[in-house]
Amino acid sequence: MVTYVHQLRNWPKLHWNAEQLAERLAAVRHKQGRLIGRMEGLGFTLRAEASLQTLTEEVVKSSEIEGEVLDREQVRSSLARRLGMDIGALAPADRHIEGVVEMTLDATEKYAEALTSERLFGWHAALFPTGRSGMTRIVVGAWRTERSGPMQVVSGPIGHERVHYEAPTADRLENEMQRFLAWFNDDSGIDPVAKAGVAHLWFVTIHPFEDGNGRIARAIADLALARSEGSAQRFYSMSAQIRNERNAYYDILEATQKGGLDITAWLEWFLGCLARAFDGAEAILANVLRKARFWELHAGSSLNDRQRVVINRLLDGFEGKLTSSKWARLAKVSQATAARDIENLISRGILQKDAAGGRSTSYSLVDEAR
Repeated sequence: MVTYVHQLRNWPKLHWNAEQLAERLAAVRHKQGRLIGRMEGLGFTLRAEASLQTLTEEVVKSSEIEGEVLDREQVRSSLARRLGMDIGALAPADRHIEGVVEMTLDATEKYAEALTSERLFGWHAALFPTGRSGMTRIVVGAWRTERSGPMQVVSGPIGHERVHYEAPTADRLENEMQRFLAWFNDDSGIDPVAKAGVAHLWFVTIHPFEDGNGRIARAIADLALARSEGSAQRFYSMSAQIRNERNAYYDILEATQKGGLDITAWLEWFLGCLARAFDGAEAILANVLRKARFWELHAGSSLNDRQRVVINRLLDGFEGKLTSSKWARLAKVSQATAARDIENLISRGILQKDAAGGRSTSYSLVDEAR
């Protein structure tokens, strides 16, 4: 029979080999410092744009890890609205997306505030505004109860399920969460980056809610990372990197939860993943700078609002090919108006027809570097 880490006699006295982690932690801290320094040199407007792109990625990818696909434009619009940023026409967001965004911003913007059970209940209620996970009614804004039965992480078809993990029973949750929150809010001298990794593992091991535990664990880690930087602005997405390494993420979680109280291997993986997230921030930075260069180059162009909206969508990373039909939908205009807008941009050397491929003609921005 499998023994889980929370069933061990000395749980939750997690420990790790600080000497073994020292070099990796120092390297991660160095990358973190360099990235924050570079972003601070961008100026307020570009920093805000970089943070908006990063937060959008964080919200979308954290949900993707759980198999849930959110509308990226709705997420971006919801974030921009709450951050007071003008990004042109804002796409209306459904209440579920508004809830995920609300949790993410509460974790990052209020990083200095204590983490409490009531705060976590608020996050959970925001994630499940209808009181349901899919079609199933769940306990929302409170710890799970015995009614839901054993909390198991399983995979495989019915009758041939594989149990990856079984969480502590519901009667233990109040005590477990009190200990976790007391530790998290205590200035215990642990490096705050390492603390983010420990907190992520500890919370997801307790699994106190019926659903949403992974997303909340990642929000807690983001809160700890924001504390480590003393800044609410985010310039890298840990969730996006975890999404890229999802199989390894679940493998190391399962191995750690079935192992002992020494979590050195988990922290090695967490710090490595964080370092790769810092590397991934270069793509966001490059895109922000590309966008800034584009608008500097075309500062004197008299573009209409429709053209600016669609061009910004292209600069933000438009998914798929841009056709006149998609232009009409994005700008909420007729096909004829979309065609005129496109032809106008082609005549200015801003837009170009793509090489033939498929039944519909598609368009892309002219490479301004050429």
